[in-house]
Amino acid sequence: MNGPRACDPSLQRGGGTSQQPAVVFRLYYPDVIAIDRYAWAAPASAAGLALAGLALWRGRISLVDGIVEAQGPALAWVLSHLVPLRGGAAAMTFGHVVIARDVECLEGSRAHERVHVRQYERWGPLFIPAYLAGSVWALLRKRHPYFGNPFEIEAFR
Repeated sequence: MNGPRACDPSLQRGGGTSQQPAVVFRLYYPDVIAIDRYAWAAPASAAGLALAGLALWRGRISLVDGIVEAQGPALAWVLSHLVPLRGGAAAMTFGHVVIARDVECLEGSRAHERVHVRQYERWGPLFIPAYLAGSVWALLRKRHPYFGNPFEIEAFR
């Protein structure tokens, strides 16, 4: 765990100035926050891992920057036939799991899907209902339910 170090001059008695306090308290530690983010997104990640299991048939599962990435023919079928978009989807994120049709789709959508990972970290189990609400909101505003969804707008930036 990365905590404050004892040799840090700002932690020594009288080490602060009127501008800086002598003792600096951290409200979080990076290691704890990472664990919390994974736990908060865990329900969606569990669903993603179940789908990623389809990659065991002629596909591949790998860990890239703490994100499980899976691709293969069975996932290609799921993404092209069960996603309610014309032509399906190249990739889809569930918590800390990204499923894709093939390696090219994984590589081409990696930055976009990482934005969705961060959204899952913020929203946790509320992400899917919020995402669906974003699509309804887009439809009510006479926009496309995918491209007009605020979560997709953020991911496409």
